[in-house]
Amino acid sequence: MTEDIRWIKTHCGKMDHGGCGLLVGVKDNRIVKVKGDPDGFLNKGYVCPKGIASPERLNHPDRLRYPLKRAGKRGEGKWDRISWDEALNEIAENLNNIKEKHGARAVAFGLGMPKGQEHFVLIRLANLFGSPNVVTSQDVCHAPREITGLHTCGFYPVADLHHPSKLVVLWASNITSTNEEGEISSMLLKQLKEGTELIVIDPRKIDLVKKSEKWLQIRPGTDHALALGLLNVIIEESLYDKDFVENWTHGFEDLREHVKEYTPEKVSDITWVPPELIRETARLYARSKPATIQWGNPVEHNIHTFHITRALICLMAICGNLDVPGGNVQALDPKIMGLGAFVRADLFPTKWKEMISTSHGVIPRFMTIPSSFFRKAVIEEIPYPVKGFYAMCTNPMLSYVDSRHTYDALMKLEFTAVADLFMTPTAAMADIVLPVASQFETDDIGHYGLGHGYILARPKVVDPPEECWPDIKILNELGKRISPEEYWHDDYSEFLEDVLKPADLTYSQFVEKGYLKGPERYRSYEKKGFRTPTGKVELRLSTAEKFKLPPMPSFTGFPEEDDPEYPLVLTSSKSRYYLHSSYRWIKSLREKRPHPKVEMHPETASKYGIHEGDAVVIETRYGKITQIAYITDIIDPRVISASHGWWFPEGKAESQYEWEKSNFNMLTSKDTLGKQFGTPNLKGLPCRIRVNGDGKTL
Repeated sequence: MTEDIRWIKTHCGKMDHGGCGLLVGVKDNRIVKVKGDPDGFLNKGYVCPKGIASPERLNHPDRLRYPLKRAGKRGEGKWDRISWDEALNEIAENLNNIKEKHGARAVAFGLGMPKGQEHFVLIRLANLFGSPNVVTSQDVCHAPREITGLHTCGFYPVADLHHPSKLVVLWASNITSTNEEGEISSMLLKQLKEGTELIVIDPRKIDLVKKSEKWLQIRPGTDHALALGLLNVIIEESLYDKDFVENWTHGFEDLREHVKEYTPEKVSDITWVPPELIRETARLYARSKPATIQWGNPVEHNIHTFHITRALICLMAICGNLDVPGGNVQALDPKIMGLGAFVRADLFPTKWKEMISTSHGVIPRFMTIPSSFFRKAVIEEIPYPVKGFYAMCTNPMLSYVDSRHTYDALMKLEFTAVADLFMTPTAAMADIVLPVASQFETDDIGHYGLGHGYILARPKVVDPPEECWPDIKILNELGKRISPEEYWHDDYSEFLEDVLKPADLTYSQFVEKGYLKGPERYRSYEKKGFRTPTGKVELRLSTAEKFKLPPMPSFTGFPEEDDPEYPLVLTSSKSRYYLHSSYRWIKSLREKRPHPKVEMHPETASKYGIHEGDAVVIETRYGKITQIAYITDIIDPRVISASHGWWFPEGKAESQYEWEKSNFNMLTSKDTLGKQFGTPNLKGLPCRIRVNGDGKTL
């Protein structure tokens, strides 16, 4: 009966970047319903299909429920059940042996996108073990925006959707389909109802194009050219904020001279956006006060991401939209423990010098290891050998660029342990597999360390299966075995209390509040200047020579040059029903998107003899996959958009769940990387297509 249902307030996480306030109905230790919380700080009642389906993870018959040890050859899919003590001791023995033989840096620790506090407990574990190598997806997500922001204006400029904007520019951000680190679409939709104008910059005609003033259907991989073209118009027509430019920017005259060559006509040839539309967009952005750019992580999906993010921050700056309400702001954290203290960075002062990435000349302050550099250390032992790997919240077989290279690296590693909710293609390659507790089954803090100025309470709602442990508990117990025990807690939940002590709150008091938000301060530069060497926004980087960085944002070519053998341009998009490679085992979501689909224009389909529902072979210089044709006019005839993150949980562990068949990263390369972040090309790849001659089904 409905009166037996107990409703608990929490926040979504792990189904997306999360942040939506939820009301979770519980009966007999089972979740019976999830709905959006009308009082949710970010969402005000909104909830996406993934959030509604999230309880289906908890009681799924294929869920991992006890630790496993590999019984056959690596990748054969044969396992023995073991106890937690056996599993942790096995991991500790192997990692300690590698450390003794090769040094602590020969062990890498891997994770996917930040999902909760476990992200930083893992970094703590690596630091205390003595390894400088935490391998993440940050080279293609978040770090280019964050770190480039630190170098250019002293902070990470996030879109302020909490205050009204005259204009919002959605730049590579499909915000009604995937949340951008807590930038929930309901906040934007509310502003649009109240008169905020919208510009969409996207190769695909996303849903919000219908509500936009202008849609710039850009060629994938040319965002920096477009941004430079907008700068050209704004400067040439004297539309910039003259007071801000004069008082708070460094290198404006250099920028003025530099962007003269990026005329709308020249940029149009590169981006496929008509010259007059470039002019109109520049004028609208410059004249709208305040305006904000909500940038999505596709701007970080090619080797030129440093130039893209630099150009966009220059655009924000010269129009006076930095650090103002409704612009792009510096989000200040609430009074909580800082990340450096939490991860015990003080105990590893030589970390930067020892990191794999440092030898590749990455930008300073970029403190995680790109996947390509990690695998080079495993396979080629450059700059030194890596022999062991502990991974959680990640599926490198699907998420790392050039998936064959990932397979080779996993085969060469002496030891791998993976913690996950389900057996994935990556977990199937491990020596030890650990079953984790999911969200709703453990207390957690959301959005810690993400740079958006708030943290969210995620209290436990139901108990996990008996042998499924929270990641934080696993790390806490493993930490006692491979690093000094005094830096770990008797009870892992004390990590939650540590974060909140500066706020003078217990975790239970924090749960009552629901969230903590930092102070709102704007135009702080008027008192203190910007936190850069010049004290100003560095349109021209004053540290360029010192750090061997390009001083000005430039367009130096497409991510990959055109090739008549591969006449189409390949891009990819995320699905509103999945999170990267996760949750294809959830029935209600899989029914909504049962197959990996490749979008193509009717003209393109007709040219290649392809019909709706055909199995289509997509091929680049690096590999080929098969996806199902979806014919639509939302995309340019010169472009196709493939699905990202596909594998088949209904397959077999011994074949790693058909990880090669439809996996987008079979089409990408590890060999051409951006210098500043080690970023590969995931967008703007030359490709060709044909009907699969083997039949019409996957």
